[in-house]
Amino acid sequence: MNMLKGLIFCFICAFFTTSSLAWAKPAKRIIALSPHAVEQLFAIGAGNSIIAAVDHAGFPERAKKIPSIGGYHGIQIERVLELNPDLIVVWGKGNKPDDIKRLKELGFKIYDSSPSTLNGVATDLLRLGELTGHQQQAESVAKEYQQQLKQIRSDNIEKTKVKVFYQLWSNPLMTVAKNSWIQQLISACHGDNVFYSASSDYPQVSVENVLLTKPSVILQSKDKGNVLGIDWSKWPSIPAVKLHHIYQLDADLLHRPTPRAILGIKAVCHALDKARN
Repeated sequence: MNMLKGLIFCFICAFFTTSSLAWAKPAKRIIALSPHAVEQLFAIGAGNSIIAAVDHAGFPERAKKIPSIGGYHGIQIERVLELNPDLIVVWGKGNKPDDIKRLKELGFKIYDSSPSTLNGVATDLLRLGELTGHQQQAESVAKEYQQQLKQIRSDNIEKTKVKVFYQLWSNPLMTVAKNSWIQQLISACHGDNVFYSASSDYPQVSVENVLLTKPSVILQSKDKGNVLGIDWSKWPSIPAVKLHHIYQLDADLLHRPTPRAILGIKAVCHALDKARN
């Protein structure tokens, strides 16, 4: 009996040792289930390991050649099985919960790339570096990103605050509040979000609400439907309208938690500086 117990114990030890080693190997066949995860992987030098992605994963240019296996409305699980990846980078806040649950049940190695803060982008880069064997480049990119972010905050902290309205969408008219991703970009530029204290992170507002807040700057994501959705020139009493401080910015730079967020922050800061002059 003791011998039998010993054999079982050795078998279990061997299993977990082998399993741990297998999971510790750098991922070489990756499915990335968000556009920002694709960007992150390319940023650290692991882009060539991506065998499938999702709709709208278009940066860098090479990412457009990666086959899509789904998007916001769901993932083709059967294609995942056919591709047999050794790592799936999911987006906990954007992928369907049922899809993520199913992928876990099937035994795939899962990593949730969902940075919710500007500093979290660097952490995400480092973790992806560990998972893919690209630690050195990940550390370099993360360090450069953090240095630029620190410099931007330092350059803007003493500037006069500017009242900002961020138009997330036009119909319905939506904006951002204190716990949103965009708020962090506005804060880095020392902007004063006129809907900072709204009860939800992405509140629906009215034109009348905007009129009452009197923003000095209106920022819009550069989506055609958003920009053309409201003709702000009808309300010249709004300082941003009267002084022509309405700016359209690249939504990918503003909304994706990747190193390119630095470019998005700089674009926001540049718009606010125009209003300060």
